[in-house]
Amino acid sequence: MKVGLFIDTWYPMVDGVIKVVDNYARRLAKYCDVTVFCPETRGAGDFDEEDYPYRVIRCPSIPLLKSDYDIPAAIDPVFDAKLLRSGIDLVHIHSPFSVSMAGVLYAKLHRLPIIATLHSQYKQDFEKPLKFKPAVQVAMSAVMRVFNSCDECWAVNEGIKDLYVNEYGLTVPCKVRLNATDHVPVANPEEAARLVNESYGIPSDATVFLFVGRINFIKNIDFTVRSLAKAKEMGLRNFRMLFVGKGQDEEKLASLVKEYSLTEEVVMCGLVSDREMLQNLYSRAKLFLFPSLYDANSLVQIEAACQGTPTVFLEGARTAATVSDRVNGYICKASESDYARLIMEILSDKEAYERVAGAAFRDLYLSWDDVVRDVYKDYVRMCSEMG
Repeated sequence: MKVGLFIDTWYPMVDGVIKVVDNYARRLAKYCDVTVFCPETRGAGDFDEEDYPYRVIRCPSIPLLKSDYDIPAAIDPVFDAKLLRSGIDLVHIHSPFSVSMAGVLYAKLHRLPIIATLHSQYKQDFEKPLKFKPAVQVAMSAVMRVFNSCDECWAVNEGIKDLYVNEYGLTVPCKVRLNATDHVPVANPEEAARLVNESYGIPSDATVFLFVGRINFIKNIDFTVRSLAKAKEMGLRNFRMLFVGKGQDEEKLASLVKEYSLTEEVVMCGLVSDREMLQNLYSRAKLFLFPSLYDANSLVQIEAACQGTPTVFLEGARTAATVSDRVNGYICKASESDYARLIMEILSDKEAYERVAGAAFRDLYLSWDDVVRDVYKDYVRMCSEMG
């Protein structure tokens, strides 16, 4: 079987959807022939793809101003020719824009099955730049035409399925297929803590909070800073907040940290690409602070759960759909004071915390090997159904 995975951004840009597709492709390559169709992105010429167990076919792209992302070119004869010669048997799209639309068109022409994974809350993406309700509606109609032209959609959790079916107008069959991680629990948490402490100058007795992801205020990381400032006013001492990642709002975040007098407590770690060090960071953290209302089902919360580190979410977050409050994670009102108080409360009850931490690992840690095994079974089923 030849499978085409279509996505409208790619390495060296890093985000959750890219990591999902990479993990799909690496593991699917054990079962079938895999090609990732994607755009050129800034720095792609310096990115070595020879070590990947799957093919990558790129189309040109245009840098998007004031954004980390590039826009794939709508028409490229060379890309189209490579797609036509690919001989793929199934199209799986992970975004609804030009690269994926080319995959859908190819599948329609050749009567191939089309699957779409619903990774994002696109209405939020459109509302910020467009700021005009009719324009948002037009953009959403275009997106949903793509998804509704597929044979089946996979939502990353029940919250996202509900959003697409009941608010966005999805009409094709939809099932939940959870995200996972390629992380594994650290073998020696004490050694992991020592390495993190040495690398980032953290006192061995300090309480560590963690965020991993794009440094972008769309992730609500400014809320985290203000909440920790309030917690400090409430008496929180000897803590470190580690921000791991890069993004367009690094300078704004540094200014906010200075404004709230948290320069001693906040550590800007930059991008950490070494998986072992990332695992050590998750293991060292007491809590993963993730007040994002933007994310659909972030991989980082699963990576944290892999190390028994529970996440603190906000009410209404779709990405918290897999979590039960105070069972395997925490869900708080969208108030900085409430978030600060909850952090203080969690730290004050060690026994309750240990129960939640253990349940986070038990309930939320899921490996890509298990997920992709089921993905391949669905691919076989759909190819069989299409005849």
